[in-house]
Amino acid sequence: MPFVSYGMVDVPSDGGDGMQVFENKVAVVTGAASGIGNGLAQKCLDEGMNVVLADIEEAALERAAEAFAAQGRNTVVPVKTDVSILGEVEALAEQTVAEFGAVHLLFNNAGVGGAASFLQSSHADWEWVMGVNLWSVIHGLRVFGPIMVAQKTESHIVNTASMSGLIYGEGAYGVTKHGVVALTESAHFELAQLGSEVKVSVLCPGWVNTNILDSSRNRQGRFGLAPRVEPNEEQARQAELSRRSVAQGMPPAELADIVFDHIRREKLYILTHDDFNSAVSERTETILGGTNPTTATNA
Repeated sequence: MPFVSYGMVDVPSDGGDGMQVFENKVAVVTGAASGIGNGLAQKCLDEGMNVVLADIEEAALERAAEAFAAQGRNTVVPVKTDVSILGEVEALAEQTVAEFGAVHLLFNNAGVGGAASFLQSSHADWEWVMGVNLWSVIHGLRVFGPIMVAQKTESHIVNTASMSGLIYGEGAYGVTKHGVVALTESAHFELAQLGSEVKVSVLCPGWVNTNILDSSRNRQGRFGLAPRVEPNEEQARQAELSRRSVAQGMPPAELADIVFDHIRREKLYILTHDDFNSAVSERTETILGGTNPTTATNA
């Protein structure tokens, strides 16, 4: 098998035989009340896992937990969590370990849209998107990572980014998604250096049928209200295109099947939409060719 070199360690470049048995193991899913997180939680239950559901939207979280519990499968524990706050992620980990004694799958999935324009976005807009989309993943890795490494058992962490982390991403959202990709790559190599049984993946989906475009419903009070910005004609056109694309996007259940397939095969990168491959290639070729981009494909 070919290898890539990273410092003093050689890392298999094409994955291996990862987790195959999930029954009675423990998963933690952030952003679990809806969208991708809800689909991942359902898949965890289908695989026979106990699941800790974390979300900031308390009423939706309780509804999701009740619906999952009604299926009569393994234990489901809802934990209201603001993943942008370190102390709440620490409390999530403490409750998980107290309840189950271990964590085998961690989905750092919670995320918001918004803050596309650097000219129009406020400082609070940036803090909100950075806190939920990037700092939450940093908190998740730093808090749960040592716990999972110390277990010395097969386990896996999946960080949700976006195709916007591999192509041209707009504003704060694009910055956070590129950050999640870079952070996951770094974790991949660091865990390999340790010889850990913990593996990581970064999920980079295209359009998925979720309510991410309505993320401001959960904007924390400390960030204030989202400012009302009157869109110009092009911005309005792009917003409508995004809404149609999301409405027609991949069902979360289908995406969850893809994610688990990649976990089993220890794949670092989880790409779910082949129609964005040309945009990834174009960006790479532009960088290597030393030319400036002229168009942006967003996801």
